[in-house]
Amino acid sequence: MATQLFIGTAVDQAMPVRKPRSLWPSNPAVTLWSTMVGKKVVMAVTGLVLVGFVVAHMLGNLKIFLGADAIDTYAVFLRTMGEPLIPYSVLLWVVRIVLLTCVALHITAAVQLTRMNWAARPERYEVKQSIATTYAALTARWSGVILVAFVIFHLLHLTAGRVGFRPGEFQNLAVYHNVVAAFAVSWVALFYVVAMACLCLHLDHGVWSMLQTLGWNDARSTPLLRAVSRGVALVVFLGFISVPVAVLAGWVR
Repeated sequence: MATQLFIGTAVDQAMPVRKPRSLWPSNPAVTLWSTMVGKKVVMAVTGLVLVGFVVAHMLGNLKIFLGADAIDTYAVFLRTMGEPLIPYSVLLWVVRIVLLTCVALHITAAVQLTRMNWAARPERYEVKQSIATTYAALTARWSGVILVAFVIFHLLHLTAGRVGFRPGEFQNLAVYHNVVAAFAVSWVALFYVVAMACLCLHLDHGVWSMLQTLGWNDARSTPLLRAVSRGVALVVFLGFISVPVAVLAGWVR
């Protein structure tokens, strides 16, 4: 009995004292990001920001139908908003940084989700049947890749004037002139229309997925929300392509 008591006491003294485990992680953001649900939430939130920007950008583009003064004044406003309290172009650069951050997070989450799905199913199905899905959902990854290529070209083209213009043709803040000169080139206008078709498909799937992830859909609201996602995608598509079509048709010149 004494020996057992001695051994028990020695073991108790040798075992380290465990600290109570915290139920709340030290970095909740990192913990959430590491999960599939967290990545879907990031995609939904960043997608919401990007959809808002796309709609605002489309409305700004439509000012070209009001004439050169309207859209050129709008371009100047984007750079002078907040003055004199905020220096020239600072707010515009803040918006650009937020948008680029959202794009980076959106793409990273999408790629990592795809890898997690592949890891969960290492062997491909011999026969795969897509049930209750849409063409927009099936092509979401490819439309996303085309959109990334388009955004890079668009920034170098109409924002910086580095490509697609003859020497001296691009004029800073002369938006009306630059747009007409850009879309007068048929292959540029065609690429723009194709990219906007990809954007339409991506929005159709993306807006619907975003509403699902944020928990805004139920059995009764599903038809309405599907109509909203497709309506937003179609309106954005028609709004954006109206500009190159109008230039090619000679309505804007």
